[in-house]
Amino acid sequence: MQLRFSFIIPVYNRPDETKELLQSFEDLNTNTPFEIVIVEDGSEITSEAVVAEFKEKLEISYYFKDNSGPGDSRNFGMRKAKGNYFIILDSDCILPPQYLNEVEKGLNENYVDCFGGPDAAHNSFTNLQKAINFSMTSFITTGGIRGNKKRIDKFQPRSFNMGISKAAFEASGGFGYIHPGEDPDLSIRLWNLGYKTTLIPEAFVYHKRRISWSKFYKQVNKFGMVRPILNNWHPSTKKITYWFPTVFTLGFMCSLLLLLVQEKTLFLLYVFYFFIAFVSALISTRQIIVSILSVVAICIQFFGYGYGFLKSTWAIEVLMKNPESHFPNLFFKPTC
Repeated sequence: MQLRFSFIIPVYNRPDETKELLQSFEDLNTNTPFEIVIVEDGSEITSEAVVAEFKEKLEISYYFKDNSGPGDSRNFGMRKAKGNYFIILDSDCILPPQYLNEVEKGLNENYVDCFGGPDAAHNSFTNLQKAINFSMTSFITTGGIRGNKKRIDKFQPRSFNMGISKAAFEASGGFGYIHPGEDPDLSIRLWNLGYKTTLIPEAFVYHKRRISWSKFYKQVNKFGMVRPILNNWHPSTKKITYWFPTVFTLGFMCSLLLLLVQEKTLFLLYVFYFFIAFVSALISTRQIIVSILSVVAICIQFFGYGYGFLKSTWAIEVLMKNPESHFPNLFFKPTC
């Protein structure tokens, strides 16, 4: 099958990000034709003028719609696209020059109807962005699943860097209206339909994450709240490892309490873990400041996710609450 690629990019109040991403498209080292579909998700600060700057350089379409969340906007863009294979990106990503070549190489060697690629930190990123990138991609925090781990069974692509065939999109109906969590939900539904997913390690993007500590906490806290909902929807995907951030956080709190009675063993184990994290970050980033900030990012990531996971599990599994009515901030209503 001859693949015709359409890049689908939802945008919300991010014209500067959109410009950086479109500039990286100009630098792609490829002879493969592609189109870009920008979907403005009800923004007050639009990217329309930015898109107009690239009209003569790139095959690009621009659509404005009412705000209904990134999942619904991606579905909108895929319905408008001309290609038969869609590549979905977040607006805060930058493509390395070899990106599309690596996607084609990966699909030619092992075709699947849905793939995901990892994210990396560009040298131009801030220390905070690099620290958060390390925390989100390191083997010692996430098992490397968001990083560059090469062999993962039933990999769940993330929608900041994800490809899906038109056939798989039409069969599945695309993304649902939970956010975050719409991407693993789609992956699971694709598996149930018989489609395969995989990681293409070389097809990475630079994921900028314009973020602060408070925004990072809010993000990972939502990730934690979403997972029990997905477990409830798809019971066969439950894993004991999803409890790790919660256990880690509760254990750390216990270690602090034990210090009050001069029991240091558990606390020292945490000190050793954070030391390993610091050294790993130092080896990876070669920057002391980033390494220190990486330890802070790990603490925020584990506490935010762990607390969100525990809170959501209690509400859904114990109190038997309806997820959509109990956590309305995790759901969008479709408009298209």
